[in-house]
Amino acid sequence: MSKVSQILERKGSRVVAVSQDSPVLDAIRLMAEHHIGAVLVMQGDELVGIASERDYARKIILQGRSSSDTPISLVMSTPVICVSPSDSITDCMSIMTERHVRHLPVLDGGRLVGVVSIGDLVKELIEEQKQEITYLQAYIAS
Repeated sequence: MSKVSQILERKGSRVVAVSQDSPVLDAIRLMAEHHIGAVLVMQGDELVGIASERDYARKIILQGRSSSDTPISLVMSTPVICVSPSDSITDCMSIMTERHVRHLPVLDGGRLVGVVSIGDLVKELIEEQKQEITYLQAYIAS
């Protein structure tokens, strides 16, 4: 079973983040530019929250707030549910299912080293299953 560290090795450790004072509109623009569903909210090097498209829909649109006038700190989710590089894909999927989240920042010794999404985990599981099928077919054929 793959670990988070293996996913980050393949996809990279790039994170998209905004400061907690940034307007929600800046976060939404970044999500659109990078084709992602969430941005991290940072205070210097410290992870203080995460803001997703879901947060935007529920806390801006449905509440009639202005995206350009509302700081992301008012709509971000906090505390942030995080994982470590040594966590397994199964552990991450369980956390996502139980906590109803789609993105998990990855901390190594308290330092942010990346983010994994539900899409990253599903992609990894599919690759593992393909490999297992290939091995089983080779075994049966031999």
